[in-house]
Amino acid sequence: MSNASTASTRPYHSLDISASSFWDLDFLEREKTFAQLRALDGLTWHRPTESLFPHEEKGYWAVTRHADIRYVSAHPELFCSSAGISMDPMPAEIQKGISFFLTMDPPEHTRYRRLISMAFTPKQVRTIEEQIIANCKEIVDEFLSDLDSGEPVDFVQSVSKKLPMRTVSQMIGIDPANHEAVAYAAEALFSTSDDEYANIEERATHMMAQLGVLTQVGVELAQKRRADPQDDLMTNIVQAEVDGHRLTDDEAGSFMVLLASAGNDTTKQATSHAFKALTDNPEKISWLLEDWDERGPDAVDEFVRWSTPVIEFARHAVVDTEVAGTQVEAGEKLVLFYCSGNFDADVFDRPLEFDVGRTPNPHVGFGGGGPHFCLGKQLAVLELKHLFRELLTRLPKVEVSDPEYVHSDFVHGIKRMSVRKL
Repeated sequence: MSNASTASTRPYHSLDISASSFWDLDFLEREKTFAQLRALDGLTWHRPTESLFPHEEKGYWAVTRHADIRYVSAHPELFCSSAGISMDPMPAEIQKGISFFLTMDPPEHTRYRRLISMAFTPKQVRTIEEQIIANCKEIVDEFLSDLDSGEPVDFVQSVSKKLPMRTVSQMIGIDPANHEAVAYAAEALFSTSDDEYANIEERATHMMAQLGVLTQVGVELAQKRRADPQDDLMTNIVQAEVDGHRLTDDEAGSFMVLLASAGNDTTKQATSHAFKALTDNPEKISWLLEDWDERGPDAVDEFVRWSTPVIEFARHAVVDTEVAGTQVEAGEKLVLFYCSGNFDADVFDRPLEFDVGRTPNPHVGFGGGGPHFCLGKQLAVLELKHLFRELLTRLPKVEVSDPEYVHSDFVHGIKRMSVRKL
């Protein structure tokens, strides 16, 4: 790819979605700005966000409409991932360490995706679902017991964060002694822009430290499973082979980073946002409980659309091309704002309404389609389906506080949200 020749002279749009202060606004306040951008012709050009790393980036195109997100996602020959998928300027090698095969393009991406997919055998999926069901019951038991104390309970700590990390840890075979360290590293890696995890001077070092924790756990586990196979996902991962290729220990470490972070924080955030929306609208709980088996799948899709845990991903133009009538030069960055596409009124009727019966629901909460469509979708759906069955069928009347949000332009995160039994 060539460097864009006009990027340095192109004016930035007056609606500044790169400012740190913009990401201090709540989700629905930000949506007002994205609605204005969607209403404009073509794409809009924006200044780079603040970065932890030195860079020479000039800006990016904001892809805010549902149709344009789907178009860019479906054409990896025009818009690549290998030049980086982060909205924030970040060295490509660090992005690859965090995101593994998400930063690859076909045919390399295809091979690695097949390798990972092969590890999810029907037997493995059945085992994972059985573990999820058991974990949901245990977690809700503990949550209800805590509520009975009469004291406020942090829903994020007591419920949201527990299920995905237990699921990931059990299915891949992480030593219980490493569970807490892995959970913290995964959470912190997704939240490096939040002062609670590290101040501005420490963020780059902090990010690399958490990346190192997850990578090391993955490498050591891969080595153990090569020497002593077990009935778990990591054993399947290191034994899988496609076209004579198997994952190296380092690649297994990178996979651990991806699985622990993406497999943990996304489901965690969808759980928190959905629980808040449901308890704010108790009539929707009653409607769902009339026939959860029939209505649950549509509700889970709405949980993901409404929460949009992953706010954005980036691509880079491979050649000079056009998107929505806008000329995009080779090498220029495009940021796909899933948070905007999921509230596009041209696609979703009453997008600002939390509608658990919404169908069809072509949300882009698992990506915009194409080769990078979320590999963990099935796992996330199983977790949300079984957890909310337990929660909704057993939940007493509760009062839920306003959430405390993670400051981030990447994850739509809730740090804390207290619940009290009425």
